[in-house]
Amino acid sequence: MKHSKSTIIFCLFLLFPSLVFSEDIVTDSAFLNHICTSFDNYTANSTYASNLNQAFYQLTSNAPPSGFAQVSIGKDLQTQVNGVALCRGDVSVADCRNCVATGSQEIQVRCPLSKGAIIWYDYCLLKYSNTQFFGKIDNRNKFSLINVQSVDDNVTTVFNEEVKSLLTDLAKKVELPNNIPKFYVIGEREIEVLKKKLYGLVQCSRDLSGAACKKCLSDAIGALSSCCDARIGGRVVGASCNFRYEIYPIVDAQR
Repeated sequence: MKHSKSTIIFCLFLLFPSLVFSEDIVTDSAFLNHICTSFDNYTANSTYASNLNQAFYQLTSNAPPSGFAQVSIGKDLQTQVNGVALCRGDVSVADCRNCVATGSQEIQVRCPLSKGAIIWYDYCLLKYSNTQFFGKIDNRNKFSLINVQSVDDNVTTVFNEEVKSLLTDLAKKVELPNNIPKFYVIGEREIEVLKKKLYGLVQCSRDLSGAACKKCLSDAIGALSSCCDARIGGRVVGASCNFRYEIYPIVDAQR
């Protein structure tokens, strides 16, 4: 896949609601963010540490063929590790494997000895916890990325409506038979006021039900006005679902 650079504003909703800073990134397999989700720590060479290493191994092995895997390692609830790995719906097996493998290493550096953490890249996310979270919408751990450029004031209302309409339409399609395997949908439409195309992408973690996926996306899209008003590109990225829109192709299938 081609690499492109874009300037973004990075907004952390969870810990720093008002923190905004800009950064140039390579958008494809770039690191996006991480959150250490647990205040509890494990000790090196403990049963939890062993279970976590086994979870990382299984996720790295099992996720690439289909783009998703979930594991629970350990029968004792005190030392059990639950984990998921999710790759973007268009990512190749090799890129998925590399992303999950990188995340498995990097998450231990960024959240050393933490019993719960999430790390996001453009190609994948990796999440683990000592608590059971499968099938539950995680609305707590999310953040936004927005383009520094905005549309002109005279087209803001129309543009915002088009963005919301496109993403809402894509979210409605996640339960269609051809989309259920991946809970991943892309689409595009012409924006007459800009004389440009608008491209969109939505995706959910596959431990969710179809109804939960749609609810997660609905909640995320509902945050558009607070995160992405008038911006020509943006996304809300969470542990359970995410969306993205741009005025340029996001994935190769849209080029």
